[in-house]
Amino acid sequence: MSQTQLEPDRGSAPGTPRWVKVFGIIVIIVVLPVGIVMLTGLGGQHGPARHAPSIEQGVPQP
Repeated sequence: MSQTQLEPDRGSAPGTPRWVKVFGIIVIIVVLPVGIVMLTGLGGQHGPARHAPSIEQGVPQP
């Protein structure tokens, strides 16, 4: 009795499309530096008080 295959052998699955690889590389290039700056504090202090005058800069109080 011979064995028959119901489906032909298709081989390995196709690889990841090039656009997916390029998009992943771009995301890594953008997200990684932003994450490093946020974690290390290299970007400086942020928030609404960053652009307002402060007492430390010698602005007289009314």
